[in-house]
Amino acid sequence: MAERTLFQKIIDRDVPADIVYEDDQCIAFHDINPQAPTHILIVPRKPIPSVDEITEEDEPLIGHLFVVAKHLAEEEGLEHGYRTVFNCGDHGQQSVDHLHLHLLGGRQLSWPPG
Repeated sequence: MAERTLFQKIIDRDVPADIVYEDDQCIAFHDINPQAPTHILIVPRKPIPSVDEITEEDEPLIGHLFVVAKHLAEEEGLEHGYRTVFNCGDHGQQSVDHLHLHLLGGRQLSWPPG
C-alpha cells in the first residue's frame, strides 16, 4: 500500500487543517505557507498524483474543483480578481503528490508568475 500523502491525511482527519469547504468530491483549506492574503488549496478526495495522471473519467471532478474555487473566491471577497493554479512535477514546483488547485488572491499578483 502506498504511503498516504499529507493531503490524504488531512482528508482522513489525521492531520489538522483550517478547512473552509468540503463535499463528497473535495476538501478546501488554507495553505500553511500562504503566498497571498487568500491562499486556499482545493483538493479532490480521489488521490490523483498530478495533472499528468488526470484521466477522461476525471473531467467532471476537475470541473467541480473550479466551480468550488469560484464560490470560495466569492466568499473571500476577491472581487478584484484571483488566480487558480495547478503545479505539476518538480519544475512546476509541485510539493505534494496529490493533485490540488491553488486559489490565490487578495493582492495584485504579478506576471509572469515566476
